[in-house]
Amino acid sequence: MGQMNDEKQMQLKVRLEDLWAKYQAVQEQNLALNMARGKPSPRQLDLSNELLNLPKEYHLEDGTDARNYGILDGIPECKELFGQLLGLNPGNIIIGGNSSLNMMFDTLASLSLFGTGGCKPWAQYRFEGTPVKFLCPVPGYDRHFICCEELGIEMIPVPLLQDGPDMEVVKKLVREDSLIKGIWCVPLHSNPSGVCYSDEVVTQLASMETAAEDFRIFWDNAYGVHHIYEEVSLKNVLEECEKCGNPERAYYFFSTAKITFPGAGVALVASGNQNIAELKKHMSAQTISHDKINQLRHVQFFQNAENIRLHMKKMAQELRPKFDMVLNKLEEELGGTDLATWSQPKGGYFVSVDTKPGCAKRVVSLAKEAGVVLTGAGATYPYKNDEKDSNIRIAPSYPTVEELEKAMDIFILCVKIAGIEQELGTC
Repeated sequence: MGQMNDEKQMQLKVRLEDLWAKYQAVQEQNLALNMARGKPSPRQLDLSNELLNLPKEYHLEDGTDARNYGILDGIPECKELFGQLLGLNPGNIIIGGNSSLNMMFDTLASLSLFGTGGCKPWAQYRFEGTPVKFLCPVPGYDRHFICCEELGIEMIPVPLLQDGPDMEVVKKLVREDSLIKGIWCVPLHSNPSGVCYSDEVVTQLASMETAAEDFRIFWDNAYGVHHIYEEVSLKNVLEECEKCGNPERAYYFFSTAKITFPGAGVALVASGNQNIAELKKHMSAQTISHDKINQLRHVQFFQNAENIRLHMKKMAQELRPKFDMVLNKLEEELGGTDLATWSQPKGGYFVSVDTKPGCAKRVVSLAKEAGVVLTGAGATYPYKNDEKDSNIRIAPSYPTVEELEKAMDIFILCVKIAGIEQELGTC
């Protein structure tokens, strides 16, 4: 057995030397490639260029001039458009600016400052020495975690399974701890693993018993129409909450950031009657109205929900070759090894890769030194604390297919080096 171990060790050392030679050759190319964030490519952005020539008419259907002050919660035509697309009641929608993240942070800040439904403001708990908590399915979206950190909200990671959060864990935690005030959810093509929530999970989230009267679901449906390989349906969380007797439990967020222009899209929040009334009250102290011209521009560009769906099919045609590239490379080079596993998303913007435990930071560091920027290891966990040090998020959207091929070759090379180093005990 000892002889076999020595032989294997020698084979691994020879293989590692070969990999290092390839790595050094890559370094000499002085590449500058980026797979860090889910940015639309220029070709994707070009699909919406006609927006720049709109609006042609500035008056709404009721005669209101969109160029002037007024309409705090968004123009009716825009509410109708996105209500139709998402199955939401237009009367329970607030149209904001260009960023749903902005609306999520403002909503979280509002709950921290003012509370909801007559309950104590969440920030008051922190001043009393017992901060409120949020459940965070992991791996998850790093900016959700940053919002919580900024507002002093303690985060509790919970496992994300193939059909959504581990509901046995979630139900136990929220039933027993009144300081748990909410949960982050990216329910369709989730960031980064592409998980899509099942109908059963949505119902359980809507109906579960919570110790906190003011428990809230932050439903970030960022990729709700971003289907690439397969269109996946999603149960309407607001309807389900209403049906289960918890009409104010969920805040539903959405935006066109990755549909039209990330810096000039349209965002929304939808919720129950009481929540919407509270948000509008606080908004009225903050602004008179958001950009109604941009809202009208989007209405004139899309006209109806079906045209948004057709637009997203064009987006999928742009993205599919890139996802094919990533997934094929991973399978060809790492399939059947113990060096990595990865998600098989049906849509969204990311592929989630899990290296061998203890290797993710090393992979990200090696890739950076070879000219490929990746999302930081640990970013997909609260406090950047991936205890296994294994998860890495790949964002294929922005590079060209040719650039992506180079970046993936380097990424896979780094995964192999880090994995073999670990097996040899040299890292």
